[in-house]
Amino acid sequence: MSIRNLEPKALWNNFADLNAVPRPSKKEERVIKFMMDFGKSLGLETIQDAVGNVVIKKKATAGMEDRKMIIMQSHLDMVHQKNSDTVFDFDTQGIEMIVDGDWLRANGTTLGADNGIGVAAIMTVLASTDIEHPAVEAMFTIDEETGMTGAMELDPSNFDGEILLNLDTEDDDELSIGCAGGIDSNSELNYSEVDLWEFAGVFEVKINGLVGGHSGMDIDKGRGNANKLMNRLLQKLMVIKGFQLISIDGGSLRNAIPRESTAVFAINHNFEGMLEVEFATMSLLLKNEFALIEKELNLSLNPVTTSSNKAVSPEDLQKIIRSIYSTHNGVFRMSPDIENLVETSGSLARVIVGNGSFITQSLLRSSVESTKDDIANSVRASFEAVGCNVVQDGDYPGWQPKRDSEILTILEDLYVARFNEQPKVKACHAGLECGLLLKHLPEVDMISFGPNIRAPHSPDEKVQISSVQKFWGYLLEVLVSIPKKSI
Repeated sequence: MSIRNLEPKALWNNFADLNAVPRPSKKEERVIKFMMDFGKSLGLETIQDAVGNVVIKKKATAGMEDRKMIIMQSHLDMVHQKNSDTVFDFDTQGIEMIVDGDWLRANGTTLGADNGIGVAAIMTVLASTDIEHPAVEAMFTIDEETGMTGAMELDPSNFDGEILLNLDTEDDDELSIGCAGGIDSNSELNYSEVDLWEFAGVFEVKINGLVGGHSGMDIDKGRGNANKLMNRLLQKLMVIKGFQLISIDGGSLRNAIPRESTAVFAINHNFEGMLEVEFATMSLLLKNEFALIEKELNLSLNPVTTSSNKAVSPEDLQKIIRSIYSTHNGVFRMSPDIENLVETSGSLARVIVGNGSFITQSLLRSSVESTKDDIANSVRASFEAVGCNVVQDGDYPGWQPKRDSEILTILEDLYVARFNEQPKVKACHAGLECGLLLKHLPEVDMISFGPNIRAPHSPDEKVQISSVQKFWGYLLEVLVSIPKKSI
């Protein structure tokens, strides 16, 4: 079945149109133009602010003029990630979508349901002629996935709404009222190089097949981090006499749990038999450790050729291995206030070694500013201890839960009436934009909800078709239930 034949057709067609437009973070020019053209084609007031956010305004439908104005918000960019064996150019191709039973997925790439479904839902409301709603200010932000630049530099003068509906959560039975803040921690070390030994074989070791996922929402699931696993493997192989590291390329995106890592090294020909034994032993150990979680974990070792005649010096190799070993990855602290909520975490997202430079990138998250500072200092210390230069930036605040929110009460009651069960009112460990938006719009009442999306930020990303239908029907009921303006 074609996506364009799914119900509700207007929403799915808007999603298909959106997914035909390449929209990576930091390169949103095409999707900004797409959204500007969309708003203007409807004859609606359409604004692009200085940073690139798009605002489209629509008046209330007849009989809804006395309701509070709402802001409907989603982000335009998407994570671009693909499987290593997938041939795809994100800069020129639209996402190839596949209907798979009750799920929609992409062909070996991320799908863009995060946050494209939210964008498509807002587009559908804006384009409708028969959907009842109060006055709407549609807020389409840019660069959510790699720095939240759009939310950070938002122009608040474009908005008069009193309630904000953020459509960027990933479980259809949850209402989100809080989220984690974050900070990027980047390190670099210029290492000394030595000549490769003349009588050495060159090998490539690769780790792939890991589940990966969102480094906030999935950080507590015990999934393997390719960068940390590669470090363990290399540390084991370093006991072999004549080992020289040439390069490492691990991870891809700052907010995704690393699924793959590749390292190239040289080893004295006399010890290649020992290499095979040590590699087999370590491979079996790692597969046993992750047998229930990482069923597709694959480790491979193959001889290769290299154009490089340089390797990392033995002294600096020790620094690299030790710093990666000591840096925190995973849950740092669970929340003492909200059951089963990760309060603070770190994810070692990227490791690059080559051409005399050792680079890492970590994304650190917390809903509490003091523990965000604590983990930031911990990660900084791991790399500064071996002489790395550490830069920590992109700091953004969390969203403090407000349990007495008026819009939360309305949405809870609607959910119970519609589905005959209580929704889960939660704070999440992802970096929703609401924390930043509250800095610009401190008097606005905010809530976040959305359909079931699984494995965001990975090529396994998928969205449940029936859940989108549930979300859409619920959203329509929310729109007609917005309270009247205060007198």
